[in-house]
Amino acid sequence: MNYGIKLKDLRDLYEITQEDVAKILNVARSTYNQYEQQYDIIPIKHLNTLVNHFKISFDYVFDFTELKRYKDEINEIDTKISGKRLKELRKEFKLTQDKLAKKLNIANTIISEYERGHYPISTATLYSLSNLFSISSDYLLGKTSKIKYLE
Repeated sequence: MNYGIKLKDLRDLYEITQEDVAKILNVARSTYNQYEQQYDIIPIKHLNTLVNHFKISFDYVFDFTELKRYKDEINEIDTKISGKRLKELRKEFKLTQDKLAKKLNIANTIISEYERGHYPISTATLYSLSNLFSISSDYLLGKTSKIKYLE
């Protein structure tokens, strides 16, 4: 996962500082610096704030596509939709929650909580799921309605 370069490129493009982005996220500049340098993984809620602010897609930030934004993209992450889509993909690939959890190196209870829509999928897990299933992160999160496969 290498989103830090995209975040820095966006800052450069818009000629804003890390302090400016930190204010958008309501975090300390040092915290944002940790995200941009990828010393810490940016939480999904903060990444969603940034993709909405810059009007870009998760797929663009994750370098899955050069297309900056999907036409039908919405701002909110819908945990119920993402949970349903994750469950459908897991079943399509004939994976149990336990097998998927092992592939992602996370607890199967986390998969269960995601599928129930109790929590948004974490940034690292989202990236891994998109790679594993070759599916758009934006689609998986419910930010776009049409299924999009990664090429």
